[in-house]
Amino acid sequence: QGQLVESGGGLVPAGGSLRLSCVASGRTTDGYPMGWFRQGRGKEPEFVAGIGSSATNTYYDESVKGRFTISRDDAKNTVYLQMNDLKPEDTAVYSCAASETYYNRASAFTFRGQGTQVTVSS
Repeated sequence: QGQLVESGGGLVPAGGSLRLSCVASGRTTDGYPMGWFRQGRGKEPEFVAGIGSSATNTYYDESVKGRFTISRDDAKNTVYLQMNDLKPEDTAVYSCAASETYYNRASAFTFRGQGTQVTVSS
């Protein structure tokens, strides 16, 4: 089964940037669609971004389109989420996830990490 371990979260002022990393341990990212979810306090989880196994196809929620970029490096078993122009409403725990089927459907992601906290101050 293995695990997904996220890092790179922190406190950043509005308008700032962060890059999150997700390393697969005991499993591979190669061949699997990968994605990022977030959950703010008292809110439902949101599917933020997804990337196909070949990295050709990507999906973004409308709320982050143009500001966030998902990428992958299967040689390092790592998926990234570059977040620019951060807003206070982006504050959440961000977790990465693996799918065995679709890259653009939240329900397809059945394996998730524990997450990393991102806090954006106004």
